[in-house]
This record gives sequence, structure tokens and C-alpha cells, in this order.
Amino acid sequence: MRLFRPMGADRDDDAALLRSVAEGDAQALAALYDRHAGWLYARLARRCGDPDVVREVLQDTFMTVWRSAGSHRGGEAGGWLWVIAARRLVDARRAQPRTPSALAQPPALAPSAEEHVLAGLEYADVGTALDRISPELREVLRATVVDGLTTREAAHLLGIPEGTVKTRAMRARRELREALAHLASGGDALGGLT
Repeated sequence: MRLFRPMGADRDDDAALLRSVAEGDAQALAALYDRHAGWLYARLARRCGDPDVVREVLQDTFMTVWRSAGSHRGGEAGGWLWVIAARRLVDARRAQPRTPSALAQPPALAPSAEEHVLAGLEYADVGTALDRISPELREVLRATVVDGLTTREAAHLLGIPEGTVKTRAMRARRELREALAHLASGGDALGGLT
């Protein structure tokens, strides 16, 4: 199981694998799983602290791929897989009982040095600018823009009202534009404090 998303020529391989999965090829599904499960698990684990839920969501994701590989339109397979996984995570959270302990938010973890480097590699200046906005705003942007969730899905995933998601998204976009403008005007390119 690879931890990072494949690059370059693997995109064509993914499309071929998905065509084979659509035809009922279980070995193609296994190859797709081996290629993508690692990074999907890592991203899901960042969104959900319960490893059992993450494993269940990962399994549900690939079951959905098995059933609907024929609906893949030939774009980036990684993005398609992530949208499926993110929506399965929302579904799993909806199914969880709403007890006071389930509503309590876990303490926010400080990003590791590796996460900062990976964010810079994955998102370049946008990743640096994202690091400069507040965590609440950053999570809303990641849920709605990066993960492609609807406002309702993001609200459920983050445990906040839909109106709050919309407000935070608007503020996040404004602050992100300001942070990108600061970087473009000669601000520090590797992140850090302003």
C-alpha cells in the first residue's frame, strides 16, 4: 500500500484499471486499492480520529468503486476516489449516535514538519497561504474546495451549521487571497510567520 498519490503515467494506468474494474476484474480493483489505499487512509485519518471508522470508510469507498467504476468519466482517478471517500466519511458520521461525548471535538493537533513539507509540495504557494489562515477557516476550505463536499456535507462533517460553513468559506477565501497577495509581493515563500 503506497502512502502518496501516484503521479504522471499512473493516471493512464488508473483509467485502464477502472475500465477493467467496470468489467468485473477483481485483480484490477486490488491493484487500484494497492495504489491508492495508503494516501486515502492517511487523508481520512486526518479527518476522523477513529481508526475503525476510517477502515470502514476505506472499505466502503472501494466497494463503491467496484459498483460504479463504469461511471468514472476518465478524469483524475485520485480526485474521484477522494470525493467518494469524503462522502462515505460524511455518511459514516451521520450514522454515529449523537451523544454528548460524540459531539465533543478532539483537541486540534499541531501539524508536523512532514505535513508542512507535503502541503508545500502538494499545494505550493496555496498550501503556504492556507497555513496562514485560521484552522477553522482552513478546514472549511479543505472540505468544500479540496474535498469537493457540498455545504450541507461539510457542515455535517465539521459539526457546524450550514450558515457557518458559508460565512467561514467567504472569510477563508478573502484571507486566502490576502495571503497569496502577500506571497506574490515578495513575502516569504516557504511559509512561516508574518
